[in-house]
Amino acid sequence: MIKFTINDQPVEAQAGWTVLETALHHGIHIPTLCHHEAVEPSGSCRLCVVELKEGDWSKVVISCMYPVQEGLNVYTESERVKNVRRWILEMLLAECPASTEIQDLAREYGVTSTRFAIHNPEEDCMLCGLCVRVCREVVGVSAISTVGRGVNKIVGAPYSEPSKDCVACGSCVTVCPTGAMRKRLDAVRGEPKVRMARSAV
Repeated sequence: MIKFTINDQPVEAQAGWTVLETALHHGIHIPTLCHHEAVEPSGSCRLCVVELKEGDWSKVVISCMYPVQEGLNVYTESERVKNVRRWILEMLLAECPASTEIQDLAREYGVTSTRFAIHNPEEDCMLCGLCVRVCREVVGVSAISTVGRGVNKIVGAPYSEPSKDCVACGSCVTVCPTGAMRKRLDAVRGEPKVRMARSAV
């Protein structure tokens, strides 16, 4: 077992665990949006930042991808961490201003507005890619992808055509941290194979 501290509390972790996995195992809260235990971490939301300290030295890292090491000193709610999270939440408010989940989380950190440009006031997708990853890694069909680039980037079916590969399992809706996939599912899935099979009988 690897021994280190989180918020000055001694913890133990298995080799191969990340800081976030260790914190979750020990009941220590670290906010995150794009993380789900069923898929590999991507670090796309950056909200799970923590601070590593050693004397006068410190750095901020994303806990979902940072591997545990013997003797680490991890802090999950330091002033530096809170400041970084506030910046991240401001950016998320600009990217998906219509998401009530993002709004609620931002308020927890005292963020009620954003200084960044809002391109679409109705947007509620943060483009974390969690729906894409669960479709590929868990369901195994890759019926969802990111389409376009820059401010025009969206989540949808490959080539912007309803996917015949979708099995209408709803996994993407279940893992979506902002609820955006609820209204996108019909556009992505097209005619589910289950329906087609029934209509053929």
